[in-house]
Amino acid sequence: MRLENKVALITGGAAGIGKATAIRFAEEGAKVVICDVNEEDGQALAEEINGAFYKVDVTDRQDVQAWVDDVLEKFGKIDILINNAGITKDALFVKVKEGQPVKQMEERAFDMVIGVNLKGVFNCTQAVAPAMIKQGGGVILNASSVVGLYGNFGQTNYVATKAGVIGMTKVWARELGGHNIRVNAVAPGFILTEMVQKMPEKVLETMRGKTPLGRLGQPVDIANTYLWLASDEAAFVHGATISVDGGIVIGT
Repeated sequence: MRLENKVALITGGAAGIGKATAIRFAEEGAKVVICDVNEEDGQALAEEINGAFYKVDVTDRQDVQAWVDDVLEKFGKIDILINNAGITKDALFVKVKEGQPVKQMEERAFDMVIGVNLKGVFNCTQAVAPAMIKQGGGVILNASSVVGLYGNFGQTNYVATKAGVIGMTKVWARELGGHNIRVNAVAPGFILTEMVQKMPEKVLETMRGKTPLGRLGQPVDIANTYLWLASDEAAFVHGATISVDGGIVIGT
């Protein structure tokens, strides 16, 4: 019961890593509040873990603020924020055929990913931080990725957000540490979420081949890392980006 009576907010909590994290936190005694745009799955999970669900668009600052305000009114505090919500819209920066550019990543795809993966993290953290300052502390954990450290083919937008999250984590560690708010990031490797499970076996085999441990990660591998970072066991871990990737080797 490492998180007993802690109030934990998890964005993008309806599926994948967010869902696994919500389940693990509930098992460890936390009062879990998840938000997602997927209302059906989010509500079902909240009922399963005796938590709370809110439909929230993290790109909409007013929507985020209304969520945080309501949580504070109902629970009285926010101890943990997991900025997990994220999307992908992959495409080559410039696609070339026979020496000529024929296609490129669309501006809309860039803006959408920036909106959810980067601005969403900014919105949620800035909405929660004042409450944590007033109550004398808290924990903020941000979802980055190994591609934010190493880059990846066809993911200009996604990599930009995940590298940006690492940068914001370091800034917030400096600015919020004096208020007893610990801020860290987690950089997952290839994780076998529902979305990844739908990929062709050939692609999955390539992913395994780039992972020295010889397997894809499970969502609970990341959830357990979040759990440790959120607990008092990680009381002196601050401003870090922890890779949970099976020793992955990124290459083109």
